[in-house]
Amino acid sequence: MTQIFTHSGHRENGPQTENNQSQLQDSQYPIGKPHSREIIDNFCENQLERIFDSADIKIGGNRPWDIHIYNPLVFRRAITEGNLGLGESYMDGFWECDDLEEFMFRLISSKADEKIVAPVMFIGKWIGKTYNLQRPSRAYTVGETHYNTGNDLFMAMLDQRMIYSCGYWKEAETLDEAQEKKLCLIFNKLQLQPGMHLLDIGCGWGGAARFASEHYKVSVTGITISTEQAKIAREHCAGLPVTIELIDYRKLQGSFDRIYSIGMFEHVGYKNYRNYFELVSRCLIPDGLTLLHTIGSNTSTTNGDPWSCKYIFPNSMLPSASQITKNFEGLFILEDWHVFTYDYSLTLKAWYKNFEKHWPLLRSSYSERFRRMWRYYLLSFSGAFRCRSIQLWQVLLSKNGLQGKTSIAR
Repeated sequence: MTQIFTHSGHRENGPQTENNQSQLQDSQYPIGKPHSREIIDNFCENQLERIFDSADIKIGGNRPWDIHIYNPLVFRRAITEGNLGLGESYMDGFWECDDLEEFMFRLISSKADEKIVAPVMFIGKWIGKTYNLQRPSRAYTVGETHYNTGNDLFMAMLDQRMIYSCGYWKEAETLDEAQEKKLCLIFNKLQLQPGMHLLDIGCGWGGAARFASEHYKVSVTGITISTEQAKIAREHCAGLPVTIELIDYRKLQGSFDRIYSIGMFEHVGYKNYRNYFELVSRCLIPDGLTLLHTIGSNTSTTNGDPWSCKYIFPNSMLPSASQITKNFEGLFILEDWHVFTYDYSLTLKAWYKNFEKHWPLLRSSYSERFRRMWRYYLLSFSGAFRCRSIQLWQVLLSKNGLQGKTSIAR
């Protein structure tokens, strides 16, 4: 049995969790005087308690969003490493929370998380400013790390079309309905006409390309940097005028009537935003339209979250509104900016429900630590979208402006 550490320091017996027996607390502390270690630990515990108090989160409390700590390393790791330490500690089973989504919502919405200034954050900002983490030689990293995780995982978690981006829940009751409504929303905004040739940048498993071809009678070229996605996409789109290519977007050539990207721009990186829009401009016909469906940040940054970059989306970062507008200036005219952030929280919770439902079938292929990592990913992101810490945008752009009276789909 492990021990639970409450806010008062009282220790209670708690359930055994994976990995924490082999990582006993005494072996993790730096060599030094015993009292120095205790001073540091007490300081970190007190600091974390104060931070959680500002979010109405209690250590050892009995509400669903309260946190129960099974290993005191959590205090030190959370204070010195921020979300990276908090997330890794959760993956290792060092702490638990019955309602992780509500825990993260309270932590972020109260801005309690901003009170932790960890060295890893400064290192990440320096690296992001110094290096182009999304340069061509690193283009396939996120595909190999995340999107190639396992098609069985994504088939179990996603909707029937395997759309791995925010659904549109207006008048939708199920995940399948929300994703279909999102695809209709995008293609109606693009004003598709039969016979058009579309470019899908970051086509995923081909669900959007197939839907466009079947329902709007268009041909589609889809590109991805994931070998597993390309394989499934070709199977899903067999027999249709859809071409799937395994290629970095920077190597694209050709001319297209419409261009869209759904959940891909988060991997472009701020050093490459202008190149992205220049490429789209070159490939789009003069009277064409392009739509950007992306997660967005309320502030401009040069790096991503350390935990999600390490475990979920390597080299990713979220664009701010000003970073987007600055980089398409002179190339495109803004026609519409649609915000439906809360819909992503609903989508993530639907994915989480599917993931947990199918876990008995997945557990032979994935570890319990992976399960906790995936749970932390889905529910922490859901909490962040719910409190508007991060946003969901659809940005519609034209090269020369829509003529006359226009009505943008909603």
